[in-house]
Amino acid sequence: MTTRPSNQLPEVHRARDAAESFGVDAARYDRTRPTYPAEMIDRLAAAAPGRDVLDVGCGTGISSRLLQEAGCRVLGLDVDERMAEFARGKGLEVEVAKFEEWEAKGRTFDAVVAAQTWHWVDPVAGAAKAAEVLRPGGLLATVWNVAQPPLDMSKAFAEASIQVLPPQMAEMFKKSGVEKSALEGYQVMFDNAVRGIREAGGYTEPVEWRTAWEHEYTRDEWLDQLPTGGIYTRLPKPKLDQLLEATGRVIDEAGGAFTVQYTTVAVTAVRS
Repeated sequence: MTTRPSNQLPEVHRARDAAESFGVDAARYDRTRPTYPAEMIDRLAAAAPGRDVLDVGCGTGISSRLLQEAGCRVLGLDVDERMAEFARGKGLEVEVAKFEEWEAKGRTFDAVVAAQTWHWVDPVAGAAKAAEVLRPGGLLATVWNVAQPPLDMSKAFAEASIQVLPPQMAEMFKKSGVEKSALEGYQVMFDNAVRGIREAGGYTEPVEWRTAWEHEYTRDEWLDQLPTGGIYTRLPKPKLDQLLEATGRVIDEAGGAFTVQYTTVAVTAVRS
């Protein structure tokens, strides 16, 4: 029996029921999910050798629209037709497929970007696929928004989640680091992206970019976005209602609003 290294993310990309569940309420997802800071978007656009961008796991098009505003020509790709249809309604061109199996049909790009989605992609096969469709000097950028509420609230939120999640999922949630900061919890995703890029080959050494920003949430805003998380999209309504009630109490005790410190992290590499 082999033991997975502690710094290697479990094969989350194989959990297709979770990966393909976000379209259950695409409008809520688009309305409530955090944006990406202009500084990071501008840096991504400037680092690409041209304007053609493939947005992997584009969802409703939050990142795609920002890249368009920065002057890029964007093709979106998503596994969920419901998310793709919503994005098309926002004026985006979107195709539906798993990235690892997608047929590029000879098309190439100046950048492949994956915002908040690379953990749903096989890290080695995904990096290899990106290398196939990137032009020489093209940019691969895997991006995550890491949200850090005040630590005492973060722990209380986690405890509320553990109470309603199925036992196996609750155990994974605890192992992911209830006592860790959000950045520490996400570090395994960054490390996995680096590992995949190195194993796929054909890239310069990965480099990490970070941008810090913050956003104040009201009680209603936080509860509105909570059901869009990958571990919550499939919760039965009674369990979800229980989670929302418990989380709402935590926010009420904090005065009804709180500030989340965000760090947007991009693991980047250039096609050599």
